[in-house]
Amino acid sequence: MNVVIVGAQWGDEGKGKIVDLFTEFADGVVRFQGGANAGHTLVVGGEKTVLHLIPSGILHPGKRCFIGSGVVVDPESLVQEVDLVKAKGHLADDAQLCVSLGAHVIMPYHKRLDRLREQQRGAGAIGTTGRGIGPCYEDKVARRGVRIADLLAPEALTRLVRARLPEANAQIVSLGGEALDEARILNDAAVSAARLRAFAGDVSAELAREMERGKSILFEGAQGTLLDVDHGTYPFVTSSNTVAGNAAVGAGVGPTQLHQVIGISKAYTTRVGAGPFPTELSDALGDRLRTVGQEFGATTGRPRRCGWFDALVVRYAARVNGLSGLALTKLDVLSGIDPIRICVGYRVHGRELRELTPDVETLSAAEPIYEDLAGWRQPLRDLRSWEELPVAARRYVQRIEQLTGVEVAAVSIGAERGETIIRRNPFRKN
Repeated sequence: MNVVIVGAQWGDEGKGKIVDLFTEFADGVVRFQGGANAGHTLVVGGEKTVLHLIPSGILHPGKRCFIGSGVVVDPESLVQEVDLVKAKGHLADDAQLCVSLGAHVIMPYHKRLDRLREQQRGAGAIGTTGRGIGPCYEDKVARRGVRIADLLAPEALTRLVRARLPEANAQIVSLGGEALDEARILNDAAVSAARLRAFAGDVSAELAREMERGKSILFEGAQGTLLDVDHGTYPFVTSSNTVAGNAAVGAGVGPTQLHQVIGISKAYTTRVGAGPFPTELSDALGDRLRTVGQEFGATTGRPRRCGWFDALVVRYAARVNGLSGLALTKLDVLSGIDPIRICVGYRVHGRELRELTPDVETLSAAEPIYEDLAGWRQPLRDLRSWEELPVAARRYVQRIEQLTGVEVAAVSIGAERGETIIRRNPFRKN
């Protein structure tokens, strides 16, 4: 059984924890898109670990982890993560991690261009992390990118940097930045290459071998559905396809190898950066969700915008991903709030909409139509079964199932790995 896990909102839904949880039942985990702009926070035994590139499954001994060709890799960030997980007693065997030779490399000029462009946009800034993700994907599509295979081949790397750097530097200078030095770029790249050589390999072939042996693979996405470059709230999106269909492309497997798709959604809604957000709460309740839910970006530390659960968003995610189940996170954050609201529609210029459109002009004008549900006061973190949840909490989850058309397979009631109620395990045939 192979399972894809994707974000069903605007990212930051708690994918890292759910991937870590279900890795127990998988033999391998593969990251298939995005870059170091996604931070997955894991809490195991009270110890917090934040990963940006290495799949969350690395915290499980003996589980193989893969970074697919669809990912853009910052070599320095990856080296730092390798050192971090090794220092925590993980990744004892280098063979546990395999980085695709076809994955594109984020170069220093990508990061500098990213930051300068965002500054230049001023009030119209998209809200990128400045990690060079977009410019790297641009070079990939323009067929002038550097791949891991090139990083490991000094002559190829020199040729590619020499061809690209003059134009990149011209752009950097025109944006008010300082030009980069070729020799330093190549020297730093050589240092990273020496550290990463042991992990480079053919991820597609490795995954095929694993699946031929009957092994189960978990495909880990980054960001969320509404940040997909084709299906999200463009232009306030990331630079890759975040939907489940890209798991096959980004990892290098056939689509028939994907058996289940689990969407991750918070019990409320958040987003980071600019863009429309119909259910946003710009009041004391929004502040409460942010504080209790510790809603600050794992990558940037930026405070997240918070609001009520939007059923239209998750129903849209169910459609474009083909969700077979939902994992609902941070239900515990809603304890003590009464009533709890769910957005069941929008009112736009006098018209009522019951389905989401990713068109930003429409969403920017949307007024949410709410349904109120009874809240509960009981803390949830010590509960371990569905039956132990307060009746109001169960009814809230059941209403989400009704509105989205997707079964809630797991409910997270705290940050720790064990603070999760699994109602249906996607790796097991029920």
